[in-house]
Amino acid sequence: MVFVNICSTIVCIKFFRESSKAPDGQTSYLRCMRFMGLAFTLVAMYRSVFVSRYLYQYGWFDTIANSSLIIRSSAWVAELSFAGLIALAMLRFNKDMLQNNRGGSYLLSQYERHAPWALVTCIFLAQFFATGGLITKSRLLFAIEETLWAAGFLFVLPLAIIQFRRAFPGGQKSKPPELGMLRTFSVLNVGWCLIYCTYALIYHLPTEYWATALEQLKTGIPPIKTDISAVADAFYIINVSHSYPDWGFGFVLWHSAYFSVCVWLALFLMRAPRYRQFNPD
Repeated sequence: MVFVNICSTIVCIKFFRESSKAPDGQTSYLRCMRFMGLAFTLVAMYRSVFVSRYLYQYGWFDTIANSSLIIRSSAWVAELSFAGLIALAMLRFNKDMLQNNRGGSYLLSQYERHAPWALVTCIFLAQFFATGGLITKSRLLFAIEETLWAAGFLFVLPLAIIQFRRAFPGGQKSKPPELGMLRTFSVLNVGWCLIYCTYALIYHLPTEYWATALEQLKTGIPPIKTDISAVADAFYIINVSHSYPDWGFGFVLWHSAYFSVCVWLALFLMRAPRYRQFNPD
């Protein structure tokens, strides 16, 4: 994963420099996408080296750089950037494809306008529960965090399908050059939303989070911390482990996908999918 993220970071820096020199590279949309993509990729690079598991504060290295609280703080920036990339790209799609949406219902237009912001709101709220779960060791807070992630992408899943259908009207397979980035985005986005929502609802939430959260509430194991020392513990305590049973299949699956597929999606999005006027010259 470190090697994969080194390669991704090199590509990210290349995209960052190229996009800043584009004719429209200084528009607010492109600037936001460029910096959010850079933020997500750099944090992924850091976290692929300093691997951490919050609940038990496992870490790969015995160094403060592997502090769970430091890594969780960096995750605020990265995860809000990831949600922002998808939300802004969907809003830009709505704007660029407006001519294909004449005569739509008022409720549909309101949904299209607000669904991306619902995603950002869910991911923003999830950060508080994730940080609280790390500090208190409450599985319930982690379960709520992951539920908010699933809810955010469930909010935008219908819009992702709508945008896919608009990008390929009537099953048309030809690719107008000016719609190339928007079409690619619609395919990637609907695929991501479908896969993530299915994974979350069938496996991630019921098996990994809510079942264990309810078990902790019944047994009290691990104990939930409520005193002020829990903050210092979250910062300083690092339980170094390289043993697979300590991390488990679920963590390895999540870690591998998060720091590969999600980074590649961010790399595409930082190029700011948009309608691009084709110039044959």
